[in-house]
Amino acid sequence: MACIKTLLSVGACMTAWSMTTGDTSVPKAQNVHWTSLDFQTILKWTVEESEHTYTVMYSEKDHNWMDVDNCFSMSETECDLTQQLEASNKNYEADIRSDSDHLADEFGLDYDFPHTYAPVFNPYKESNISALEFSITDVDEGTVILNITHPLTSITVGGKQQTIKDILKNDLKYKIIYYKSGSTGKKDKIADSSSAEVSGLDAGQSYCFMVAAFIPSRPKATQLGAWSTQQCRRGDTHFTQDLSLGAWVGIIFILITVIIVFITTTILCCRRNHKRHKNIQTAESSAPI
Repeated sequence: MACIKTLLSVGACMTAWSMTTGDTSVPKAQNVHWTSLDFQTILKWTVEESEHTYTVMYSEKDHNWMDVDNCFSMSETECDLTQQLEASNKNYEADIRSDSDHLADEFGLDYDFPHTYAPVFNPYKESNISALEFSITDVDEGTVILNITHPLTSITVGGKQQTIKDILKNDLKYKIIYYKSGSTGKKDKIADSSSAEVSGLDAGQSYCFMVAAFIPSRPKATQLGAWSTQQCRRGDTHFTQDLSLGAWVGIIFILITVIIVFITTTILCCRRNHKRHKNIQTAESSAPI
């Protein structure tokens, strides 16, 4: 009987404690992942609907944790770490802590709030590169130069906004794909310079080109940037072979119309001249001698 009374007392104490403390569960961040384009790096996650907030800290792997000023006790589910990580060739970790003002007031700052850790991320090696832009300059019938421009990043050094070339320097190469217009056979070329020369083209032929950033020092999955919009260089002596069926129909229609107009005009002129000549002969025959 004494044991039963003891158990009942313990149970009553536990119930009273739970009623005074309330719900101590805090939802953790889930599906934590990095997104990075042209070295603008954002940490994202999902959470169950709640009134809790989240604080992000980061560190170079195996170093001390540091706060992110704009990601402290926030309700948003993403944190922009571009300025903290920049484009460093280092491995970074991030920690997302679930916060609760209620539990912090009740248990103090030593309360063990849930933490979720992000995968290790290296911005220099893993940031995706957007599509490049370029223009085409003819050197001669068999050679062109592709003048490639670089997208800007969100990183500023000495007041100057950096391009991907400023960051990647000599690690940045360019992959070029080109082919004859209307052909399925493609050729490719790796260029070191943003003024990339493509030679050996057939004179008078139309060629189409695409370029992408290529960083061979990276892991294979992130070596190639997005492909540019295709641009084509028209041949000088083979214009007709690039015409579509609709264009051919239009040209034939115009030619037939011109021929019909020419024939009709010629016939009318001939009839008018014949009638005029006949009138002259009639007038001459009816004149008195």
